[in-house]
Amino acid sequence: MRLSGKEKFAYGIGAVGKDMVYMLSASYILYYYQDILGVNALAMGAILFAARIFDAFNDPIMGVLVAKTKTRWGKFRPWLFVGTLLNAIVLYVMFSAPPALNGSGLVAYAAVTYILWGVTYTMMDIPYWSMVPAFTEGGKERESLSALARSCAGVGSALISIITVMAVSTLGGMFAKEGMDPELVGYKYFALIIAVLFVVFITITCVTIKEKSTVDMEAASVKDMFKALVQNDQAMTMVIAIVLINTALYITSNLVIYFFKYDFSPAEWEGNYTLFNTFGGGFQILSMMLLFPLMRKFINTMKIFYVCFGMAVFGYVALLLITFTGTTNVMLLMIPAFFIMSAMGMLNVVITIFLANTVDYGEWKNNRRDESVIFSMQTFVVKLASGIAALAASFVLYIFHINKDQAAGAIARSSQIGLRGSMTILPIVILMIGLVVFRTKYILTDEKLGEITGEIKNRKNA
Repeated sequence: MRLSGKEKFAYGIGAVGKDMVYMLSASYILYYYQDILGVNALAMGAILFAARIFDAFNDPIMGVLVAKTKTRWGKFRPWLFVGTLLNAIVLYVMFSAPPALNGSGLVAYAAVTYILWGVTYTMMDIPYWSMVPAFTEGGKERESLSALARSCAGVGSALISIITVMAVSTLGGMFAKEGMDPELVGYKYFALIIAVLFVVFITITCVTIKEKSTVDMEAASVKDMFKALVQNDQAMTMVIAIVLINTALYITSNLVIYFFKYDFSPAEWEGNYTLFNTFGGGFQILSMMLLFPLMRKFINTMKIFYVCFGMAVFGYVALLLITFTGTTNVMLLMIPAFFIMSAMGMLNVVITIFLANTVDYGEWKNNRRDESVIFSMQTFVVKLASGIAALAASFVLYIFHINKDQAAGAIARSSQIGLRGSMTILPIVILMIGLVVFRTKYILTDEKLGEITGEIKNRKNA
């Protein structure tokens, strides 16, 4: 029985809320603690990266718990709802640092709340994505739902990129009392709004979506899970690709706010930064919802993957060249924004489809379907990418002396050059490494996947 429009909407709206929360943390937590509260950049980078190492143990354990879960509400929805509620609370607390804290106390507060945020996000993210193979039959339906969910996730991410700075400024002006930092207050109330929307959206998902078939998932130890993943070479290939693609994007998203505030347009940085993200977010959404389906009519997902890499690299080169022209015309930056964000949007759709395909490959090769194993690693590697990117960005900020003690627009020429190069050349290098890994290791073409699916059906009918 095919999915109804209501079910597709409910699943998609959950992705919107989920990625609104994720993007707020991934793109603004470093800025919040480093540039607003004054925490040392290296200390913040170490915290964000260490939290991802912790997730290396937490995420697989969560996958085991999901695999063992059996309730009258299904395998996934209880974890999805509880994890969402807890994560929303922690998100608000994380962006509500007590003004009295400073020094080591503030560092400790950032570390504890961020680690708790990662744990609770995992509680809901793994079951959310694990539902894709569980209530679809594979093929076009799975590809369609994966594309829809990823597109909706892109909408959530783009919305946060577009509205955060201006919304924080507005809320700060409304609620900050005399002597209080408006930006600090703005982030507190903005996080509260996003947390509430997150709970509402996921509740819609949980109420509407039901597992349409029982998926037998053999419970395994953490050791068995890692062993199974290592045996699935295609899943490992996609894990590496996801880490590299998202690391490239998150390095840019972490640094571009500093580029506008301290380099490109200090006097008008909030408006120009918002305009840049509005166009970039729009390009990302349109690429997933319109450009990807259009291209899919003419070429397969493998070719789309390579086209996206070319677009992203071209965009980064164009961005680097434009920054050295000395222009202050923000509209020129929309050219690289189109190529980079359109490419990243479609890449996120494609790699989600590829990752779902590795579940079938694992069943064919190892005689077991490990949805939670595979998708728990997706959760981990995306968060790992944000941790690596935050660590890299913190080194850039530290090395080139970019912090709240510098007047906007007054950073040294060497700092400008370092910032521009770091947010363009580093992503290019990382993307090229990802391209080499994918090209040499990934084998699941449409033809190969058809053979695998056919053989699995023959086994079941035998």
